[in-house]
Amino acid sequence: MTTTIGATTTGSARSTRQVYFHDPEAPAATVVTPSAFVAVRWHEGRLLLVRRCDSGAWELPGGRVDVGETAVEAAVRETAEEAGVHVVVTGLLGIFSDPGHVIRSSTGEVRQQFAVLFRGRAVGGAPRGDRHETSEAAWVTVAELSRLAIPAPVRVWIAEALANDDAPLIA
Repeated sequence: MTTTIGATTTGSARSTRQVYFHDPEAPAATVVTPSAFVAVRWHEGRLLLVRRCDSGAWELPGGRVDVGETAVEAAVRETAEEAGVHVVVTGLLGIFSDPGHVIRSSTGEVRQQFAVLFRGRAVGGAPRGDRHETSEAAWVTVAELSRLAIPAPVRVWIAEALANDDAPLIA
């Protein structure tokens, strides 16, 4: 399944971000990129999600681990930047390195996602998009999840976040 991430195309289809998940038509990845995401629960089990500017798709806050920072530092930084919420990482939910999860960036780079998913606790801030990568952020009820546009691999991560109270999933 291919999920095109990018409602607008400037120049050609190659200039939009595309997410592939077990799609035989996916391009071959040329790099594995480490990234870190955080599942943050709030009152009544609500989950913090961000909405991407380029596609309108909802996902957990997170992103690439920069050179010189730990995965935990990246997760905390990305959540503050993308969602406006300050978090403390409280645990590891899973490591997701499925070679069938490939992303072609708007620059043409094709990467295999290598995602570390953490559990976190909100300690400050209020949900808001950064207007660069995310248009909005919100505390979403579990009942609302099925009605949101969420890419297939992110749904896998969310399912793990909602189900996991014990050992992390290594997949």
